[in-house]
Amino acid sequence: MRSVVPEPDRRWTWTDLRLAPAAAVVWGTTLVAPLASWPLLAGVAVGAAAVAGGLVRGRPSGRALVVAAASAALVLAAASAALRSWDREASPLAGASSGESPVLLELRTDSDPRLVAGAGPPRVVVEATVTRLARGPGTVALDDAVVVFAPAEEWAGLLPGQAVRTRGVVTPAGPADGVVARVSARGPPELLGDPPWAQRAAGSLRAALASSADRTLDPAAAGLLPGLVVGDTTGLDPLLEEDFRRSGLSHLTAVSGANVAIVLSGVLAPLRRRATDRRVQAVVASVALIGFVLLARPTASVLRAAAMGAVSLLALASGRSRAAVPALSGAVVVLLVVDPRLARDAGFALSVAATAAIVLLVPGWSRRLRARGWPRLLADAVAVSAAAGLATAPLVAGLSGLVSLVSLPANLLAAPAVAPATVLGLLAAVVGPVAAPLADCLTWLAGWPVRWLVLVARSAAGLPDAVTGWPAGTTGALLLTGLIAAVAAALWRWPRLRALALALIVGALLVGWPLRQVTRGWPPPDAVLVACDVGQGDALVVPTGPGEGVLVDAGPDLAPVDRCLDRLGIDRLPLVLVSHLDADHVGGLAGALGGREVGVVATGTLSPADDRAGALARTVRDAGARREVLLPGDRRQVAAASIEVLGPTPQSATRGAEPNDLSLVVRVTVHGLRILLTGDLSAQAEQRLLRRDPDLRADVLKVPHHGSADNDPDFLAASQARVAIVSVGADNTYGHPTRRLLGWLAQGGMRVYRTDRDGDVAITGSAAGWAVVPRGADPGAAAPDLPARGPPGATAGRYVVRRRTERGPWCAGTIGPP
Repeated sequence: MRSVVPEPDRRWTWTDLRLAPAAAVVWGTTLVAPLASWPLLAGVAVGAAAVAGGLVRGRPSGRALVVAAASAALVLAAASAALRSWDREASPLAGASSGESPVLLELRTDSDPRLVAGAGPPRVVVEATVTRLARGPGTVALDDAVVVFAPAEEWAGLLPGQAVRTRGVVTPAGPADGVVARVSARGPPELLGDPPWAQRAAGSLRAALASSADRTLDPAAAGLLPGLVVGDTTGLDPLLEEDFRRSGLSHLTAVSGANVAIVLSGVLAPLRRRATDRRVQAVVASVALIGFVLLARPTASVLRAAAMGAVSLLALASGRSRAAVPALSGAVVVLLVVDPRLARDAGFALSVAATAAIVLLVPGWSRRLRARGWPRLLADAVAVSAAAGLATAPLVAGLSGLVSLVSLPANLLAAPAVAPATVLGLLAAVVGPVAAPLADCLTWLAGWPVRWLVLVARSAAGLPDAVTGWPAGTTGALLLTGLIAAVAAALWRWPRLRALALALIVGALLVGWPLRQVTRGWPPPDAVLVACDVGQGDALVVPTGPGEGVLVDAGPDLAPVDRCLDRLGIDRLPLVLVSHLDADHVGGLAGALGGREVGVVATGTLSPADDRAGALARTVRDAGARREVLLPGDRRQVAAASIEVLGPTPQSATRGAEPNDLSLVVRVTVHGLRILLTGDLSAQAEQRLLRRDPDLRADVLKVPHHGSADNDPDFLAASQARVAIVSVGADNTYGHPTRRLLGWLAQGGMRVYRTDRDGDVAITGSAAGWAVVPRGADPGAAAPDLPARGPPGATAGRYVVRRRTERGPWCAGTIGPP
């Protein structure tokens, strides 16, 4: 399809960037506003207004107008931030934020409920607005934004715009959260009427698309299609989502500017054939844009995509693509003032950077490629992918600490499939409520390009060295920005360097990359233990044979442990030991079990008050495994690995026992090497174990609780270990491992290896001679731990991987399901 932005009538000039300083001022002010009080913000607004007024008097110069526009933007940002700060402090919800007593609230939901994964029963998070608060014998009318955490079973079916009444505990929100308070619902919602008709219609279309995808497509494609078309990622396999991230295709798993461009192109194509007036085209496209926003839900990601599409509409209506540059700056200003949370939204920053690069760089780059004989479609695709990739690479590197080396080719391969999948998916959603068989046919057809996207993402992410590590944070982003700018300037200034650069790239691909794969040497052939780098959590593997191993814990996320097992070539798990049910030990269990042959999943004795056992049982059952409970003195033999259970005792599993203190403690002996695995024991639990069983000798100690200070030095010394492994996340907020703990290990003569610095750590050999082999930190193995905005133990994500049975629609004929 043709782009909705016409060829530029002339090249942009620096004057087209006159609103860029205003956008930068609003962005910066919005970022720092939560740190300031509302009187200070009001004072800043007054001062900026005085500056702007002084600059526009008389006949100001162009530079003065730019400064005046930036000052006016500062007035707008500071004044709106002051009003929000004052409103938050003066809200009656602030008075209701003390104590644990629930209050009666009336809410209007502003988003779909999103499932969160955590240590307890499934819960959802919902953005909402409190309209009434019960206070004393009466109620108080409000209009305060909140975020609600609620039981998934009771709240999952709500649509945006639904009015409900509920009881919940109100707690204060942070200044940077963009809401007045957080609400933890204590029961089911009482519905107050129906949602708006537009939301009901959008909900039925979204449900029709998801249902049709479930009926006709395989699980991976069925989960991706709704996400690609309308941003519904509830069925998306988290492992597949990680593949899209590593391959640089994560923008396809949610609604982005590409979706908007495809919708607008489809609407405008027939109008262009009839040479309809540009202004009429813009009006029709605006109506289509509003309808798409309702269908995809007006969330932050959809609104920013719509705003970027509106920039293109303005260029279309004016006939001047140069108008897109100041329009982009204006869109940034408006969106940040309306929703300050976007200032900290990574997706918003990526959208702005990519759109700016496309508007400023793509026309010229594409024109030069066409001048060298490139076909128009290929020139446009390469220019768009290269410009957007280069513009967003520093942000991605700063956010994730990695640079995807396969992003450009992956995006080029994926580009042809995006438009047909989106168009067919949208048509299926529209006809689904009234003609399910036709929707199934359209969905089946959409399955082919969607399946291609899955293949590209998995293949690109599975390549060795598909991503490389990079310093995270602001320093890393600035460093990569400087590097890209320096290389670009050098290639522009000295054209002869271009051939040399191309030769270096080809040499690295044809010689350097294969040589690195041959000399990598991982996994070691005689490994008896591998501590996987899964971030702030535990996942350890005891290889027991070709393609087989014992897994002890699974880390906090699905993808890292799955990749670690893939690197080790393990597809059979005869025994899985779960030390305890905290999320940093079982959050990745579904990723480890999925697609592998699993025998027994065992835990120690759990507290009768631990309500997380049901979720574990469901995960074990879905994997086709058997659940067991191990007691002190039990022994298990898996090939050459002998497993001795040391704790916990059933008597210690009281209702008030801490889950960490009930960690399953085992000693694994392989080829004479003894490995003590200790879960998250606290110092008190270690002392009890030491008194009950003083023989804790081992060659290798897995340090309890990621190296926290809550350890007993006598327990550590009793192990007499020569090597201590600390499974810990890089840049974690807990300060693990602590200096105190490291001092105790040093006093015991232990050499310390840490997964945050050494990556996967393997123990190789036997009692006759053994060694430690670190793999090196895996780029993007796991993000630093991020405290969830919700109850303790809750982390953003999905709870289970959905599994479906596929079958073909009526229109598939004798071909069968794809």
